[in-house]
Amino acid sequence: MDKPKLRVAHIVNPVKVGKDSDLYIAQPVTFASMEAARRFSSHEVDVSFFTAQYPGDRCIIPGGFVSTPDLERSVLDIRDFKIPRKLPLIKDILDRLYDNTAEEHGYLIYTNVDIGLQPYFYRTISTIAARGYDAFIINRRTIPETYRRPGELPLMYGEVGEPHKGWDCFIFKRSLYPRFRLGTACIGTDWIGRVLVTNLAVVARRFRIFTDLHLTFHIGNEKSWKSDAYSDYLSHNRDECRKILEAFESELGPFDRAKIPGRFFRLLEKNRNT
Repeated sequence: MDKPKLRVAHIVNPVKVGKDSDLYIAQPVTFASMEAARRFSSHEVDVSFFTAQYPGDRCIIPGGFVSTPDLERSVLDIRDFKIPRKLPLIKDILDRLYDNTAEEHGYLIYTNVDIGLQPYFYRTISTIAARGYDAFIINRRTIPETYRRPGELPLMYGEVGEPHKGWDCFIFKRSLYPRFRLGTACIGTDWIGRVLVTNLAVVARRFRIFTDLHLTFHIGNEKSWKSDAYSDYLSHNRDECRKILEAFESELGPFDRAKIPGRFFRLLEKNRNT
């Protein structure tokens, strides 16, 4: 008797951008790679795609994606910043994913919208889940920035790429989500990965960061969001991450530092008084 398919729901935040943005190239590649991975895994994994978007971004959402209710606020509604950027709150995105799925969706996935998937991505996710991991993270690999369009996906798949330390692909059991603490952290800047690492590591029974799997990729390694001009967004997320960690520790006791890389805490402690 065939085992039942794993059902997963995967959400991204599409953004309508101009040709001067790296997302102008990355997003179509991401969408095409997601659809290719869904087709490749269709006999073993039931994959549903969702988007969380502002009204003006609906025009770029491809077919095959379910649009959740439009986002109604951004980090600009939380505080003032030197340069206004309408960045969504991660809680608003994941709330929409949770609210528009059912218990049958065993696992939820959030990836940055510039993260491409290898064709066997969902099949590998299913195998990892079957080994008892209820939350895990896949570190991407960086491939050359010479690639420009979805038609080059076969060549992108073949790139070994370079390992990357950042966290931008998060998978967790849907049943864990009500225990998350996300504060008002926003995507599109630094420290959002640490916010999600904190949550997954705390609420999961078995958690792991996979640093060497050839499952996701990113074209180039531009970090425009790290500009000093946007440092107040980074500070906001860092402060939110600290509050979330302190709240978890107050409720559950000291954080198990063995679960995640030591650099997570070194950065947190380095910036504790900044």
